[in-house]
Amino acid sequence: MTSLPRRDFLRASAASLALAAAATPGRAAASPLGRTGRPVLRPALAAYSFRDTFPVMRGKANPKVPAGKATDMFRFLDFCAAHGVDAEPTTYFFAEETDAYLLRLRRHAFLRGVALSGTAIGNNFSHPRGEKRDAEIRLTKQWIDRAAVLGAPHIRVFAGVTKEIPRAEADKLVISALEECGEYAGRKGIFLGLENHDSISTAEALLGMVRAVGNPWVGINLDSGNFKSADPYRDFAACVPHAVNVQFKTEIQIGGQRVAADLGRLTQLLRDGGYQGWVALEYEAKEDPATAVPRLLAEMKRLFAA
Repeated sequence: MTSLPRRDFLRASAASLALAAAATPGRAAASPLGRTGRPVLRPALAAYSFRDTFPVMRGKANPKVPAGKATDMFRFLDFCAAHGVDAEPTTYFFAEETDAYLLRLRRHAFLRGVALSGTAIGNNFSHPRGEKRDAEIRLTKQWIDRAAVLGAPHIRVFAGVTKEIPRAEADKLVISALEECGEYAGRKGIFLGLENHDSISTAEALLGMVRAVGNPWVGINLDSGNFKSADPYRDFAACVPHAVNVQFKTEIQIGGQRVAADLGRLTQLLRDGGYQGWVALEYEAKEDPATAVPRLLAEMKRLFAA
């Protein structure tokens, strides 16, 4: 009989335990991150929720800003303070990328009593080996340095997409890029959270990548709205033990259709999985965020306190 190498056996066993726990209501999954104690759910807000009001989008002018509704990252932090939640300032909307600007944001957040839960970049690790892939790794390391200046302990990262090489080959390159960037991030005290996005749409794929990296500073940025499977709640639950950040959305995908998310059920799955950390609202629905976001933040705080 052929035996599994010890490392593969441990990974397979951990996957089975996580999925079994996710399928058993009320049973907490084992914590690969070493969490102990009671669940802790800290409400936060992603700046992406107001994406059409920031005048800068990825270093260019944002043409979607309605007349008279432009904001900036400082006013976004004020909004978070007014609603009693922490902030996830998305890098796409930074007016500058200088240390001076980052330190101004850090000071402003501190004085308003707002913790920075992390930030997010739009990298692509799926390029073939070469200059494009090297540039994405340099970009990620650059933002790791900037996150350290900003005082943001977590960065959301993507696997990305490609049409140049087979997906299986690209996945190996994603893993090696995460290994390199994760080692760099760990030296700076910054977590990297791989999101279920683009080429990653199931818990199986997401968990497989994070476990293959095997770095304590690399986990999951768990987006409740991005799974494309028969049971997105089960996928969500299976990933909770590896989550280093969570993003709540008001819709999930079932059978290719977007339907209203059960935020109470998602909250309970986080508790059952022993999650401790930030849960950031990332609002993407059609209602004006000026009216929808305050209502949703109040609902999240009610659910988290229950």
